[in-house]
Amino acid sequence: MARPARLTPRELIPGWPDVESIEPIGEVARLFALNLRGAIGSKSLREAAAATGVDHSTILAILQGRAWPDLFTLAKLEHGLQADLWPGRAKADDHS
Repeated sequence: MARPARLTPRELIPGWPDVESIEPIGEVARLFALNLRGAIGSKSLREAAAATGVDHSTILAILQGRAWPDLFTLAKLEHGLQADLWPGRAKADDHS
């Protein structure tokens, strides 16, 4: 049996990435993307890709909320950018 397709982060969160989500899983993805954007700073996507070993199109897809990063990608991004990107667990009551 095939696994049902899941919504992308931007499908889950109207106003991605600028609007806070009441959905805890979506909020973690949103905060991760914002942390990634901050860690990239003034670097180009290609410079970030070279530093991390993650293709620039994958980085762009994460920033745009079109993709869920896997643990391998997350680790490469954190290592290459020398930044803690994972925001931790979002709690439903944090956004009331």
